Amino acid sequence: MKCTHYFTFVKKRPDRAIIQEKWILSAMDNPLKIEIQKDGRIRKWKYIEEVGKYLRVVFLEDGETVHNAFFDRDFKEEPQ
Repeated sequence: MKCTHYFTFVKKRPDRAIIQEKWILSAMDNPLKIEIQKDGRIRKWKYIEEVGKYLRVVFLEDGETVHNAFFDRDFKEEPQ
């Protein structure tokens, strides 16, 4: 998994250390929602059953390099 230097640093924080690589890859491949930021970065959300939370993963413009990942307390799944 490719990641930025920022993510390499920030994933050492206690609140981020629990985020598993398989969850990030799952968000990459099968997200619930996708948004493109004004700067071109890509946000993807995935519900992680093991912890009962929504994970937001921010990728660089290439869609493969992880820049950030965290549990998003404010995410609300849109009804279908």
